[in-house]
Amino acid sequence: MSSNPVRSNQINPSTPSRQPGKGKSANSVMNYCVGVAQATAGTLLTLTMLTSSVVAGGLVGLALSFRNLPDVRLLRNYIPSETSYIYDANGTLLSSIHDEANREVVDLDEISPDLKRAVLAIEDSYFFSHHGINPSSVARAFLANLKEGETVEGGSTVTMQLVKNLFLSPERSVSRKLAEAVLALRLEQVFSKDQILEMYLNQVYWGHNNYGVETAARSYFNKPASDLTLAEAAMMAGLIQAPEEYSPFVNYQTAKQRQAIVLDRMQRLGWISAEDETIAKGQPILLGQITSFSGSQVPYVTDAVVQELTERFGQDAVLKGGMRVQTTIDLNMQRLAETVARDGLASVQYQGVYADQISLVAVDPRTHFVKAMVGGVDYEQSQYNRAIQALRQPGSAFKPFVYYTAFATGKYDANTTIMDTPVSYPDGDGYYTPQNYDGSFGGAMSIRQALAVSRNIPAIRLGQEVSINRVIEVCRTLGIKSPMEPVTSLPLGAVDLTPLEMAGAYATFANNGWHSDTTTIVQVLDSQGNVLLDNTPNPQLVLDPWAAATLNDVLQSVITSGTATAARIDRPAAGKTGTTSSERDIWFVGYVPQLSVAVWIGRDDYGPLGIGATGGTYVAPIWRNFMLQALQGVPVENFKPAANFVRP
Repeated sequence: MSSNPVRSNQINPSTPSRQPGKGKSANSVMNYCVGVAQATAGTLLTLTMLTSSVVAGGLVGLALSFRNLPDVRLLRNYIPSETSYIYDANGTLLSSIHDEANREVVDLDEISPDLKRAVLAIEDSYFFSHHGINPSSVARAFLANLKEGETVEGGSTVTMQLVKNLFLSPERSVSRKLAEAVLALRLEQVFSKDQILEMYLNQVYWGHNNYGVETAARSYFNKPASDLTLAEAAMMAGLIQAPEEYSPFVNYQTAKQRQAIVLDRMQRLGWISAEDETIAKGQPILLGQITSFSGSQVPYVTDAVVQELTERFGQDAVLKGGMRVQTTIDLNMQRLAETVARDGLASVQYQGVYADQISLVAVDPRTHFVKAMVGGVDYEQSQYNRAIQALRQPGSAFKPFVYYTAFATGKYDANTTIMDTPVSYPDGDGYYTPQNYDGSFGGAMSIRQALAVSRNIPAIRLGQEVSINRVIEVCRTLGIKSPMEPVTSLPLGAVDLTPLEMAGAYATFANNGWHSDTTTIVQVLDSQGNVLLDNTPNPQLVLDPWAAATLNDVLQSVITSGTATAARIDRPAAGKTGTTSSERDIWFVGYVPQLSVAVWIGRDDYGPLGIGATGGTYVAPIWRNFMLQALQGVPVENFKPAANFVRP
């Protein structure tokens, strides 16, 4: 009779099982058990060693990774990018400029206590009790959000959010979260809670390109962060998790719902009373407007200011440095200049002049501060700033530089006789034979008469007598930087200059030879109030006073009895018309002791303006219109006579 076999687990599938049984010795059983034990121990040892290697490798990897994390101590010298603000001479905001981040940094004590509490209530209510990380907050946030059916509390601490914004990428991963935790712990060891909260509130994104609490408060509620009410603070705090989605500018009802969640959280924490909550929920909210990239009130002006700032400080400093720039611009005079220029261009077009652009620049001779600048008729159509970028021939408006140079030699005065007769000069392979505008010759005449009626040949003669190179030196002394060649025709304006250069140079004549660098900037401060640039005028006497006074006297005759009688105003004034031979550019540049103004009219394509288009006929009346209004209330002042000075 056969018996059923006894089954057992296999130790090795290739070897038949051996069972202890009848007929087997005790040694055989013992040897079997030892073998099984040895095999099992070997397997466990291998698994243990493998697991330990993996864990150890992971720890080493994390350690190396954490060792390469940024040094949070660098934040002691951290300066976040800030928006720069540009103001007119009286403190009116003209424009704000920034890179990607529109931000204004403020101290913690300049932030409403209600906003601090509201942010902590919804983002990290245990902020003042943890040390950077709060493991229980993750579970607590999960339960709270589950209960409410929406996000009412974040799992990351404020410190973790700060280091993520400052140091880490936005990716979602375990390693990123671990790095975030390590950096948060380190940050809390280096900085106080108040310092961390201040950095966070100035760093966090609030939507619509607003970074930091101050910029956001001014955009959303048109007030500084220090003045926010509880209702406003709760609404702002509710935006952090999804700023554009929850924005009151996008969906006011959603913003109100978020506000209610924040207020409810604050009340449950005991940070406000139930009555406070009810009042805040019912308080009307007066919204401001989206301010980022809102443009400039006077774009041609602010473009010129930014160009001047960039040349001095560099682009990054201007876009991110939080500068407070006080310009030289008088906004009222600027508005007047824009209106006069626009209406003036329309008027000359109506009279048949084929012009399409105009520029007007006003400079205070006493300071060389630019008071108004019109770079074109319409900034939206063309951002090209003709006041500082357009190099145009000034025509006869260049002649005063030649006449001053002659007066400065001491050999000429207003009554010196000069010949208006045919003349030719070698010019390359041929000869240059200048002509007067009307083709006639006047014979012998005084310098006063020659300049008053803008005769060309006397100016050419004087240029040759005093040296063209000397004329160029005078122009450089007056602040003109555009390229110049010592050609025979230079006295007739055969050079390209900007309206700003012309107004600034004439301003030195108006100030009797005292010169400062022409500028659009009075002062630049950083966001802490430290002075970065102080352009307090420091005039230098660069011209001979007698020669300047003589020129001022002669240039008054241009207005009283010369080519610019259309520029007469109710006070002593001096100036010069300018018309190029091809009638592509027409000018009038004139001044009183308190204001120098250059007006240019032309075409961007350099096309002719039409036969008979002259500065005296069409531009001088525009200058007059501007001056009569700009000088209202300004005392009448006479130019100093040449008799007050010693002739060189």
